[in-house]
Amino acid sequence: MTQELADLRLSILEGRYSEALAIVDDLEGMGRKGILRNIKSFLIRMLIHLIKNQIETRMTNSWAASIRDSVIEIQDLNLQDNQTSHYLKQEDWESLIEESLSRAISTASVEVRDGAYTPFQLKNVVDAAHILQTAQELLNLTYQHSASDLPDVINEYLSHLPGGKDWKLGNPVR
Repeated sequence: MTQELADLRLSILEGRYSEALAIVDDLEGMGRKGILRNIKSFLIRMLIHLIKNQIETRMTNSWAASIRDSVIEIQDLNLQDNQTSHYLKQEDWESLIEESLSRAISTASVEVRDGAYTPFQLKNVVDAAHILQTAQELLNLTYQHSASDLPDVINEYLSHLPGGKDWKLGNPVR
């Protein structure tokens, strides 16, 4: 990016404004791609823990924190600088979630039940449609709630997932 900024400066100084605008467009694209890459990373982390929750039918503080923090980070990253627009609109998530799910399954296979499943086995065991729906519902919360309210709303949502009631009540995890 340093080279692009130097080229932009030189283009402006030399009055080559169409080249300068093309560089600005490239920089905007690079910035957007970086933000989307970070969003996807948090999405995969969230999916891993949703998979673990589904297969092990329990909720741990660690998993809840990971899911909650991922959703909060996604909300923050997805909000553009103008604080009113989003990089990804509510209706744009489905394909990104589907694309991220296979990667999440592969990674989760190492952790679910202490690595009892290969990625191939876990893919056959996971109810993908349910994971996709749960992920979409959690992401929808980022459009409906403020950053200050979102943690409590997510916690309440998580209390309705498998093992969530015991987690909410502070009962020991099996």
